Amino acid sequence: MAYQIITDSSCDIPDKMVKENKLHVVPFYVSFDQEKYYKENVEIEVREFYQRMVDNPDVFPKTSLPSVEDYIEAFTHFVKDGVDIICICITTKFSGSYNSASSARDVLLEDYPEARITVIDATVNTVLQGILVLEALRMQQNGLSYDEVVSNVDRIKSTGRIIFTVGNMDYLIHGGRVGKVMKVAVNALKIRPMIILKEGEIFPFGVARSRKKSIQKILEKTRSHFKEIGESPDDYEIVVGYGYDYEEAVSFREELIESLSEYSSKNDIDIFQIGAMIGVHTGPYPLGIGLVRKYDR
Repeated sequence: MAYQIITDSSCDIPDKMVKENKLHVVPFYVSFDQEKYYKENVEIEVREFYQRMVDNPDVFPKTSLPSVEDYIEAFTHFVKDGVDIICICITTKFSGSYNSASSARDVLLEDYPEARITVIDATVNTVLQGILVLEALRMQQNGLSYDEVVSNVDRIKSTGRIIFTVGNMDYLIHGGRVGKVMKVAVNALKIRPMIILKEGEIFPFGVARSRKKSIQKILEKTRSHFKEIGESPDDYEIVVGYGYDYEEAVSFREELIESLSEYSSKNDIDIFQIGAMIGVHTGPYPLGIGLVRKYDR
């Protein structure tokens, strides 16, 4: 039986890929004044979102999760046509999108008891969630069954890591992701934090005194990660994530590919723009990588 893969806009998959893969994305909302909210990538493009942040550095935008009604609307079209649904949502540690999708599923099952709707907590977000969703789509294109896709997504999601840096700590502090004491120390010393995200939690792994050095630390951490787990980057999907500065992302990808060439043959790396859901926490200058093991490796 046919099945449709659905996700929320935290996945940050480029619009071209969304259309090519016939993926259905349920948008988050973003607001700059906590009064008017815009649907991400529907009523406001990510580029405009970052431009507003750059132009108004004292304004801290907020996001709001997709509602139960948003998911009911997204699911109903497919359920009525007898199409099963696999919905992959941002980690519950960052948002209640999973809960909205689960409630929508329960509502629809009352009217369509034969429907199959599986809602998955990705335990990851942003480009990492995007890689996971694209792997699910690749499984579907390779002929895997509904149950096989669900099982494999659950199996590989724990392999995901994001290794990144930000322009400053202000947005992480404002969003409650790190303590105020750390902000004072970091800003006083003019250093940039190095952060790793795994299983929906963020952890510091060092600091750097310049953007150039922070990029080198990302490359070093990537190498040490693969050394620690005893695996090759060749077995992973890797994506570069960035915020406002696309040219910097292109330059970073070149450095990443050159670094990886010393211990793998990996050279197929896409660039995803990090969306509003995570951008409100990182500010306009996040930069880093996401990686998830391929389902068939």
